[in-house]
Amino acid sequence: MMRSSLLICSAAICLSACGDKPQSMGGVKSDVAPYQGVDNKFAAPGWKAGDKTSWEQALKARTQNTQNEYTRAATK
Repeated sequence: MMRSSLLICSAAICLSACGDKPQSMGGVKSDVAPYQGVDNKFAAPGWKAGDKTSWEQALKARTQNTQNEYTRAATK
């Protein structure tokens, strides 16, 4: 009796994983390049939408100035 209930429980646990739904982002997918961006008040100052060089420079500056924990820790 115990062996059959153990078998049923283990089968239920194994089969419960089969009901998992795919976890995708969904939503609208954009076909434009990231540097195309938007032209609104939330864009970083000095960045020109559609200019790839300006976008790359802004990313590099942000990485070096605000997202580098080594330089941020030294100033505190």
